[in-house]
Amino acid sequence: MTFANVGTLGVQPGKAEELVAILTRCNPEMEQAGCLVYEVGVSQDQPDTVCVVELWESAEAHRASLQLPSVQAAIGEARPLLTGEMGGYRFEVAGSPLRD
Repeated sequence: MTFANVGTLGVQPGKAEELVAILTRCNPEMEQAGCLVYEVGVSQDQPDTVCVVELWESAEAHRASLQLPSVQAAIGEARPLLTGEMGGYRFEVAGSPLRD
C-alpha cells in the first residue's frame, strides 16, 4: 500500500534555501528505492520552515531509504541547519480521485 510522509522541518533563520538545495539534489537512488514523489518547498508565511511531501511504494521502502549512503550524507549535511522543530503526518494512502 502506498505510504505518505508529509513533514515540516524548522531551520535556522535564513537557512531555508540552503536546506532546500540539499533536499532537492538529484538522487536516482531514491526512485530505485521506491520513492514516487518527493516535493520540497517553503511557505512565505513561515520562511524558516521547510515542507516536504513524500509518497512511497510502502512504509518499508521509506524506512529502507533512510539507510542509503546518499540519504545518510544528505541528512548529515542538513542536520546543522535544523532547529529540531519538526511536525507532520505519516499515513497509508486510502485512495485518490486522480487514479483508479
